[in-house]
Amino acid sequence: MNIKVCGITELKQLQQLDGLDIDFAGMIFYKESPRYAGDKLPKKDVKKADFDLKKVGVFVNPELIDVLDAIDDYGLEVVQLHGDETPEMCDDLSGEVEVIKVFRIAGDEDIDQLVAPYDAVCDYYLFDTGGLKESLGGTGKQFDWSILSKAKIEKPFFLSGGIGVSDAAKIKAFKHPDFFGVDINSLFETEPGVKDMSKVLQFKLGLK
Repeated sequence: MNIKVCGITELKQLQQLDGLDIDFAGMIFYKESPRYAGDKLPKKDVKKADFDLKKVGVFVNPELIDVLDAIDDYGLEVVQLHGDETPEMCDDLSGEVEVIKVFRIAGDEDIDQLVAPYDAVCDYYLFDTGGLKESLGGTGKQFDWSILSKAKIEKPFFLSGGIGVSDAAKIKAFKHPDFFGVDINSLFETEPGVKDMSKVLQFKLGLK
């Protein structure tokens, strides 16, 4: 089970996540987010850090050049597109890094139809909670995962949205051939952008 911890704003916490053998760490480059990392993380230190985890840059409706600059500045290995980005943008970026395309689920979507335009241009999907005013992420709410169980999807995907320590058993019980990992964020924080590493460890152990 792959774990992605999103909303990191401190170099020390990146190092701690790497020490816990977390698989992906997300840094948010959306300026409206309370977890915006662009003015907190030292570019050179993040870029040269020798981590086993994959560094993920999270963007919402960005300009292509801004994403390319962040890839270079921070040594990003993965880009997560959390807005209304086109398949063409995903394709442009897929030659540089791995691409995670996010889909916000309200509950009445045809999942296979939703993802179809992105099948050839992304490495992963991430399904997050939608249908709320703050649906660009960080809702702390879960959507009905059963909607994914009925879909083919046929690409590795992350579950996201309102996942906490107590959800480990529910995650282990969720079955789909392409279920790749979980994305955790706000329910593991002491404050926005600062993670409680004991909770992260507890969650990781609970998934075993």
